[in-house]
Amino acid sequence: MKFAVATFGLVLIASAAQAATCETNFKVSGVPLMSAMSYKSWQEFPKAKASTVLQKLAQAVSAEGFSGVKIDKALSSVDAFQETTGSGRIQTLRVVARQKGAGVRVDVVFNIQAGQVTDKAVVREGICNIMAGAL
Repeated sequence: MKFAVATFGLVLIASAAQAATCETNFKVSGVPLMSAMSYKSWQEFPKAKASTVLQKLAQAVSAEGFSGVKIDKALSSVDAFQETTGSGRIQTLRVVARQKGAGVRVDVVFNIQAGQVTDKAVVREGICNIMAGAL
């Protein structure tokens, strides 16, 4: 009986990890105004192909207003940038779609330079909009 409970517990933990959403996986690193800031999230999409997801992600990045959208099929990534301040200092975005078994794991990293600030709720919404474009 203990073995069955332990196995069930592991299955629950594994299911929770797979069901994790973009919003719950969102993390911020760096010190505002003092250092560069990185905004990251990830999500897994079951029963998907990385090549198909990658094209959809590139379209979602473009729809979010990024420029210079480039797909690197060898790295299974999308790179883009935006310049919103008029200073010429760009913010970069990288989206990676990796095949993971029968599904795809998508990682998104948005970086801003030291001295730049933004609202993390706005960044989270934008990143998660891009992730939603994978479907």
